Amino acid sequence: MDTPLVSVITPVYNSEKYLEAAITSVQNQTYFNWELILVDDASTDGSANIAREFYTEDSRIKYLKLPNNSGPAIARNKAIEIAQGEYIAFLDSDDFWAPDKLEIQLEFMQKHRCDVSFSSYLLVDENGNSLQRKIVAMPELSYQKQMRNNYIGNLTGMYCAATLGKVFCPQLKKRQDWAMWLEAIKRSGKPAMGIPSVLSYYRKRKDSISTNKLGLLKYNYLFYKEFLGQSLPQALYSMGIFLWEYFVVRPKYIQKN
Repeated sequence: MDTPLVSVITPVYNSEKYLEAAITSVQNQTYFNWELILVDDASTDGSANIAREFYTEDSRIKYLKLPNNSGPAIARNKAIEIAQGEYIAFLDSDDFWAPDKLEIQLEFMQKHRCDVSFSSYLLVDENGNSLQRKIVAMPELSYQKQMRNNYIGNLTGMYCAATLGKVFCPQLKKRQDWAMWLEAIKRSGKPAMGIPSVLSYYRKRKDSISTNKLGLLKYNYLFYKEFLGQSLPQALYSMGIFLWEYFVVRPKYIQKN
């Protein structure tokens, strides 16, 4: 296996309770050729101190602090701008990876010559304990399927910047990662490929905005209306398909673990 540089993108905002676990999960990777780019989105807790401590001790870690809170899309894009890696992966500051995540994923992408990949992941509680729910990655994910619903867990995704170029998050208030992965698949011209192994752990927090599913419906609509430029009837039709996919199809990819 070739050993290209992987840039790991981590936006940070008021996550002092979880940040160390996220960073150490990158440091503990069995694959060593990575850089971790931490972008502090004007945190008001102790996140900045934790990030700086790791930054000063590990030359593979880069740290940037934004002067004003700008949201995860801008924070991720700032990191992508300075990323040097041939591959780009994402890890939010409250999630963490399995130690062999990068090694398995890179070997898989090189073997299958794919530009976009993702994996299964496990839901855990705020203390990192399993919630016995595994989100299973489908073997292949086409552009049309991804447009129906976001099937790529952002903490599991990786794309090849060497072939696709840098894919940035659009300036949507929410659902930027969905749009980014859709664009990556579009640029690739072939489906994203799923890895069945659990390589990442998604921390389900009580205060997370993503737990408010009804509140996110309007942002799903805006994804179709603003990002994809659909007319009102088209966007409403797409929302109907989204809801079918979310309530009928997606549960098939959720397993009790």
